[in-house]
Amino acid sequence: MNALDILLWVAFPYAAFAVFVVGHIWRYRYDQFGWTTRSSQVYENRLLRWGSPMFHLGILFVLAGHVIGLLIPREWLYAIGIDEHIYHLGATTLGTIAAVFTVAGLAILVYRRRTTGAVFLATTVMDKVMYALLGATLVFGSIATIMFQVFGPGYEYRGTVGPWVRSLILLQPQPELMVDVPLMFQIHVLLATALFALWPFTRLVHVFSAPVGYLFRPYIVYRSRDAARPGRPTRRGWEGIEQPDEKKLHRL
Repeated sequence: MNALDILLWVAFPYAAFAVFVVGHIWRYRYDQFGWTTRSSQVYENRLLRWGSPMFHLGILFVLAGHVIGLLIPREWLYAIGIDEHIYHLGATTLGTIAAVFTVAGLAILVYRRRTTGAVFLATTVMDKVMYALLGATLVFGSIATIMFQVFGPGYEYRGTVGPWVRSLILLQPQPELMVDVPLMFQIHVLLATALFALWPFTRLVHVFSAPVGYLFRPYIVYRSRDAARPGRPTRRGWEGIEQPDEKKLHRL
């Protein structure tokens, strides 16, 4: 293990995490009006109606798979009856489906943003960088899965990448675990780390503003004032203001 390994597998992840946290705090304090998805639905809806659900549904399953595979020790899964065969069968099958949905959805969104004039004009430089980095992360992750898990002999990343991630969280970094990891997995990890560093400065901040409360809020009851006064004629949404009578004003 050399200085480059320390830089890539210790310094870089911690620096990215620091930028991720401080960047979100800064963005929330000084750019709350920019804390948005910057929706472009008003410009084009047909492609968005297909691409957005596919991407968001796929990425949720991708994230869930990464949490299970990297943060939960395999011994814990063994304890509840999930052995290596069951885990890899589920991870490969569900992971492949999730990857297809995610990549296809992202491809539709990028195509829409590039070919729809109004949407393209609303695309910032940071949007382009974010899409490129996100796409590269997904592509290299998919390539690694296909090469090693689908058509290859399989790679037990839960014995290397997973413990490495947990060692960083516990502030006891073990960079030696990443030294012999296959190149495709290494590139995928580095790209994902860079994406976390870029996250606070892109539209991805909307992840932390998802309207979860909307699903559980009580119903809103609307009552009409006119319904309680049946003898009153229905009015328009506005009424004109009568001009005062000059004679009445003189008398006053």
